[in-house]
Amino acid sequence: MIEWIALNMTPGVGPRAATKLLERFGSANAIFHARRAELESLRLKPETIESIIKREFHDRAVAEFERVKELGGDVLILDDGSYPALLREIDDPPPVLYVKGDWQACFDQPCVGVIGSRMCSTYGENASEMLSRDLASRGVTIVSGLARGIDTAGHRGAIRGQGRTVAVMGTGIDNVYPKENNGLARDILANGGCLVTQFPLGTPPIKENFPYRNRIISGLSLGVLIVEASERSGSLITARLAMEQNREVMAVPGNITSGNSFGTNYLIKSGAKLVQQWQDVVAELPAEVGAAILPPKIDKGVPDRKERNETPVPADLSVNERTIWGILKPDEPTHIDTLLESSGLSFGDLNNALVSLDIRDLIRVLPGKHYARRT
Repeated sequence: MIEWIALNMTPGVGPRAATKLLERFGSANAIFHARRAELESLRLKPETIESIIKREFHDRAVAEFERVKELGGDVLILDDGSYPALLREIDDPPPVLYVKGDWQACFDQPCVGVIGSRMCSTYGENASEMLSRDLASRGVTIVSGLARGIDTAGHRGAIRGQGRTVAVMGTGIDNVYPKENNGLARDILANGGCLVTQFPLGTPPIKENFPYRNRIISGLSLGVLIVEASERSGSLITARLAMEQNREVMAVPGNITSGNSFGTNYLIKSGAKLVQQWQDVVAELPAEVGAAILPPKIDKGVPDRKERNETPVPADLSVNERTIWGILKPDEPTHIDTLLESSGLSFGDLNNALVSLDIRDLIRVLPGKHYARRT
C-alpha cells in the first residue's frame, strides 16, 4: 500500500507512466527495487528516476496513509480487489484512488455520469436535478464532478431521490472545490455517497487536474449524460473520453438559440442518445441493468402525470403558497414584480409565501430576485 501511495506522489508518474512501469516490473514494490538502467530504458525523466531510486516519498506516503485514515477515508490501489472494476478497464487507470464515504455501496450499484456547464440555465439545472433524482431513486449511482451548475444539481437531485452519488474531485480529498460546495460534500457523505480523487492530500484545484478527474467520471460510469454544454465546454471532452472508453453517451436537448445548448445538440446530431426522461437513460444501459430498473411495458397510451415528470401540487400548501406555486414554472425564472402583479397578494403576504416555499425546498431562489419551481 505505502509503495503505491509513494508511486502516485512521485513527480512525473501519472497514470500513463504508472501503467508503463507496472507492465514492466509487475508491482509498485518491484518498481522501487528496480535498477537505474532498467528505469532509464523506459525513458522516464531523470528527476523521476532519481526520486524512485532514492525512495524520496516513502516517509511522506506513510504519513499520508495515516492522515487519510484520520480523515475517515480509504486508499484503493490498482491491484486490490476493491478497486472499481469499470475504472480498471480503461487505458491507463489511476494507480491510486483516495475515497471517503460509503464507496463500496456506491460502486456496487450501476453508475451513470451526469455533467454539464458550470454557468447553466434554470432549465439545465432543473433537468439535471430531475433526471438525477429519478435515476438515484431507482438504484442508480449518480457520478459527477462537484462543480458549480449542472454537477451540483446532479448531486442534489440524487440526494433528493434518497439515492447515492459520487463526487469525483480534481483536488485532494481534504480540499473541496469550489469552497461553496463544502456543505454539499457533507450532504453527499451523510446520505450514503462518497468522494473520490486520484490526487494526494493538499492538492490544489489547478487547471491541469480536471481532465484527469473527467477520465474518472466517465471511467466509473456505464454511460455519461451531458445536460448542458457550450461549444468549448469541458463536458465535451468528457463525452469524447466516454466514447474512447466504450461508454454510452447521452445528452439532453436544448434551445437552439442558447449557447449552453450547442454542445448537447451537437452530440445528439452526432449520434448521442437524446434524453427526455429517466427511462431514456436506463434504456442505454446493459440489458440486465435495465431489466432490473425499467417497469414492465404496458399499453402505449398517454403517460400519466408521474411518467411525464410533472410535479404534483403539494397537498398542504396554504392558499397564498398555492397561488405562487401555480404561477411559477420549473424552467422559466419569474421576477418578484411579476409574482406581485400576477398573484394579487400584498408584498408582505408574497414574501411570507416565498420564504415558506423556500424553507420547504419547493422553489429555487435565483439571482436578481427571480424564482422558479423545483421539479
